[in-house]
Amino acid sequence: MTDRIIEIEIFGHKHKIKVKGEEDEKYIGRLTSYVDQRMREVAFKSKSADILKIAVLAALNIADDYFVCRKKLDQLDEAIGHMESEIESLEDCLSKDENTFKNIEDTT
Repeated sequence: MTDRIIEIEIFGHKHKIKVKGEEDEKYIGRLTSYVDQRMREVAFKSKSADILKIAVLAALNIADDYFVCRKKLDQLDEAIGHMESEIESLEDCLSKDENTFKNIEDTT
């Protein structure tokens, strides 16, 4: 896989970046579209023409998205951990019940 330079456009400005392959290029395209969209949203809402301000505000919005998603993922991981513990506990109870029934059957 060879590195290539591609040109992207965000908020009307072109930039050249290096990508490692075709898959990376598609992914970079998705990222580019997302950042462009967020910058346009910020520009519309703030009615600012200062591209640096728009970029910083968009970056803060994207960082907020990330932290909200990260928090939700951490909460899901915690919930899964509790579920796994509950499943282990239920498995232990079932195993004990099976042994109890086997012992009863053996004595009859």
